Amino acid sequence: QVHLVESGGGLVQPGGSLRLSCAASGSIFSIYHTGWYRQAPGKLREMVAMITPDGSRNYADSVKGRFTISRDNAKNMVYLQMNSLKPEDTAVYYCNAAGPSVSWGQGIQVTVSS
Repeated sequence: QVHLVESGGGLVQPGGSLRLSCAASGSIFSIYHTGWYRQAPGKLREMVAMITPDGSRNYADSVKGRFTISRDNAKNMVYLQMNSLKPEDTAVYYCNAAGPSVSWGQGIQVTVSS
């Protein structure tokens, strides 16, 4: 089982940037597929970005060209760099790790507003 803790959320103006971090512990993190999901009020949770153990990336169409997912297996960390943020990016963002088990972080709020 992997334990995940997100950090780096907050309030940002439209057009701004934030970097989310996810710290993992408890298992062999490097073998897990990891990703970021988000859930806005009244909406279903959706995949934002995913990265495989060998570094292959996949993004939701709504964030392509603006968000970048990365991981540091030596530090057991996953990151989401978010640029050119829009009000519709406002949501609770969750870190996910999928492998021998599936784990979720507790979620962190990102609010894009002027």
